Amino acid sequence: MDTQVIVVGAGPVGLMLAGELRLGGARVVVAERATEPSTESRATTLHARTMELLDQRGLLDRLGEPPNDPRGHFGGLPLDLGGTGSPYPGQWKVPQTRTREVLLDWAAGLGADIRTGHELTGLERRDDRVEAVLRTPEGETLRLSAAYLVGCDGENSAVRRLAGVAFPGTDATRELLRADVAGIEIPDRRFERFPGGLAIAGRRPDGVTRVMVHRFGRPAVRRTEDPAFAEVAAAWREVTGEDIGGGTPLWVNAFGNTRRQAAQYRTGRVLLAGDAAHVQMPVGGQALNLGLQDAVNLGWKLAAEVKGWAPPGLLDSYHEERHAVGRRTLGNIEAQSLVLLGGEEVADARSVIGELLGYDGAARHLAGMITGLDIRHPAADDGHRLLGARLPFAELRTGPGASTRTADTLRSGHGVLLDLDPDAPEHAELRAEAALRADRVRVVAATLTTTGPAGDSAGPDGSGGTGELAGVGAVLVRPDGHIVWCGEEGAGALRTALHRWFGAPSSAGAPSSAAVPSSAGAPSSAGSRAFHRSADHTVNRSTTMGTLVNKTALVTGSSRGIGRAVAERLAADGALVVVHYGRGKEAAQDTVDGIRATGGRAFAVRAPLGVPGDVDALFDGVEEGLKEHTGGIELDIVVNNAGIMGGLTPEETTPELFDKLMAVNAKAPFFIVQRAAKNLRDGGRVINISSGLTRFANPEEIAYAMTKGAVEMISLHWARHLAARGITVNSVAPGITNNGSPVFDNPQAVQAMAQLSAFGRVGEPSDVADVVAFLASEQSRWITGAFIDATGGTLLG
Repeated sequence: MDTQVIVVGAGPVGLMLAGELRLGGARVVVAERATEPSTESRATTLHARTMELLDQRGLLDRLGEPPNDPRGHFGGLPLDLGGTGSPYPGQWKVPQTRTREVLLDWAAGLGADIRTGHELTGLERRDDRVEAVLRTPEGETLRLSAAYLVGCDGENSAVRRLAGVAFPGTDATRELLRADVAGIEIPDRRFERFPGGLAIAGRRPDGVTRVMVHRFGRPAVRRTEDPAFAEVAAAWREVTGEDIGGGTPLWVNAFGNTRRQAAQYRTGRVLLAGDAAHVQMPVGGQALNLGLQDAVNLGWKLAAEVKGWAPPGLLDSYHEERHAVGRRTLGNIEAQSLVLLGGEEVADARSVIGELLGYDGAARHLAGMITGLDIRHPAADDGHRLLGARLPFAELRTGPGASTRTADTLRSGHGVLLDLDPDAPEHAELRAEAALRADRVRVVAATLTTTGPAGDSAGPDGSGGTGELAGVGAVLVRPDGHIVWCGEEGAGALRTALHRWFGAPSSAGAPSSAAVPSSAGAPSSAGSRAFHRSADHTVNRSTTMGTLVNKTALVTGSSRGIGRAVAERLAADGALVVVHYGRGKEAAQDTVDGIRATGGRAFAVRAPLGVPGDVDALFDGVEEGLKEHTGGIELDIVVNNAGIMGGLTPEETTPELFDKLMAVNAKAPFFIVQRAAKNLRDGGRVINISSGLTRFANPEEIAYAMTKGAVEMISLHWARHLAARGITVNSVAPGITNNGSPVFDNPQAVQAMAQLSAFGRVGEPSDVADVVAFLASEQSRWITGAFIDATGGTLLG
C-alpha cells in the first residue's frame, strides 16, 4: 500500500484527523481538491469542548488570544455558557481560516503528507485495501492505495457518493442569507426580530461586518449557486429598512435547515467524518465543532487499527458513539431553527423556552448539549458518575516544584492512567497493569492541587466541575479524553477496560507486579530489581523495573561503551531512548536493535559534535524521532556522555587538539543543556558524564581533564538555574572503565589497572549505567548539582 490512511479533504476536520492519526503513528496522505486555501470563514465559533481538545494537543497557544463571548443562545434566546465546569466557557471567535491554518501547520509538522489540487474521481474497495483515483493538478490520474480512506470532504462529499452511503433526512424548508461586507456602518444586532424577519449583524475587528437575514414565511430556495449580493441587500432592506447595497461584498452564501445524516459512518474500509457524515443548519456554531470532535474520536481508533493493536470492535465504536451524538445534535439544531426562524406562530414556544432558560438546571443542560460538554462515551446510566465523561480540568502536582494539568497528560495522544493516590500500596498493581501497554498508555502519578476552574461548581451533567476528581483515586482515560475506568471499580475492572480500549499487553510475559513508582514520591515495590549481576558483571536485561515508563531520554555518544550501557539500562527501565552517534552508524543501529530485541524502545540520531550547527542538527533529529514515536517533542532525561580523549603529553598537545577537545567535551554539552531546556518537562533530569581525572593527575590527559572540569561546572550552575522547574542536574565521574578498547584484552594491563580501584577490578559500563539510572529516576529527586564518584573507589587513594 502507498500509505495506511487516505483522508479526503483538507478542511479543519480532515487536518484534525490527519494530526490525530500521526500522533497514533499511522502514515497518512491528505488529498484536497482545491489548489489554494479558501478565504471564506463559514464557521467562526469554537465551543468549550473543542477548546479543551485543542488544549489537550497543545494547540491553543497557536490560536493566539481570540475574543470570547460568554453569551450563547438557543434558537436566538440568550443562554449563559458559563458554569459548565470547563476552563473555556463561552464562544471563542476564531475564523475558520485561522483554525485551518493552525491545524495545517500541526498536521504537516507531525509528518502528514498533504497534497493540494488532488481531486477524488474514483474509489475502489478490495478485501485488504481501498484505492483512490485522483486527478492531479497537472490533470493526470494518480492511484493511491491504503488500508482505510476517510471522507472529510463536506456536505457534497464525493467519498460518500462513491461509497454509496445512504444519506437520509430532509432538505431545507427555510434559509438565512449571509454576507461578509466591507464599507458599511450599521448597528450590531444579536438576533433582532422585526415584523418581517430576523436580522443579525456583527462588525469584526478588521472592519468587515457579517450580516445574516431571514424573511419570515419565505421558503428556502433550491439553489445551484450562491445568491447575488443584491438579493442579500434587498432582503436586508425589506426586514430592517437599512441600505447596505453600497458596501463591498467579500463573501455571500445562503444556508438552510437541511437535516441529513449518513446511515453509517463506517462501511468497511471507508469512513466519514464532519459534514460528509452529517449536514445541519450551522446555528449556534455547532457544525464545525461537531466535525472536529468526530475527528478526535476517530483518529486514535483508526491509528490503532492500522498499527495492529486495536481490540475487536474498537473501530466500530466510532460509528456507535458519534452517530448517536450527531443524531442528538441534529435534533437540538432543528428545535433551534424552528424557534429562530419562525414568525408569530412560534411566539408562545419562544416565551416558554425563554422562561425555562432562567432556571440554572435547564440552562446548564442546554449549554452542555450545545458545547459538547455533556457527551459520555460510552454512554453509561449506572456506575461511577465520571464513567464515559470527559476528564475534568485539574491542576496536578507531579513532584517537588513540578506541576501539570490534566489536559497536558493527554498531549502525546496516548491513553493515560492517572494515579491520584500514588502512595496507596494497592496502586502499584494498577500502574503495573497499565505499564504492560506502555506503547499506548502513559502512567501519570500525581496529586491534586486544584480540581476545577475558579468559580465553577458543577458540570452540565453533574461531572467536570470543581472537586469531581477528589477522592477518585485513579482514572483510565482514552486518548480523546473520555474516562473508561475509575479507581473505585478495582484492578479487575481496570484489566477489563484496558483490554476493551487498548488491546492485549504489548510486553507479553512481563512481570505483572513490575513497580512503576510515582513522580510524586511514592516508593517502588520492595524487592523489585530489574538488573542482576552475573559473574562477569554484565547486565541481564531480561526483566525491567519500569521506573521510567512513559519517559523519553537522549543519551549522547551511546553507540558503544558507557553510553551504550546507559541507553540499554534506561530502555530496560521503560524509557524511549534516543541513541545519538557521531559516526559508527552500524554500532548505533546495533544498540537500537539490541534494545528492541529485549522489548525496549529506541531510535538512532546522527549528529557529529564539535562542529558548527551540531546542536541544531542533533535536536532536529531528536524532535523528528520523538514526534514519530510519541507525537510530541518532550524529553525527560538528557545524558551528556559523548566525549573524546587526548592521549598526548602536555608538550605534544596542539592548539587544534585543545580546541577540538573543548568543542566536543565542554562546548557541546553546555549548548545541549541550553537547547534541551526547551524540551525538558518540569521535573526532568540532566546527567553529565565527567571523569575521575578531575580529582587525580594524569599529565597525558591534562586538556581532557580540563574539559571534564568544565562539565562539572556546567552541572553545578545549570542545576541552580533549572531548580525552579524541578529539573536536577548532576555529574557522574567514572574511573577506569572497560570501553572495549584493545588494552582491555591484555590481562596484565587489566590487572595493573584493577589495583587502582578499592574493589580490585576495573569498572564495567554497566557499573556507571546503574548510577546514571538512579540519577534519572524519581528516587534521586533531592540530589542536584552533585559530583557523583563512580570510580570504584579509585579516588580513595
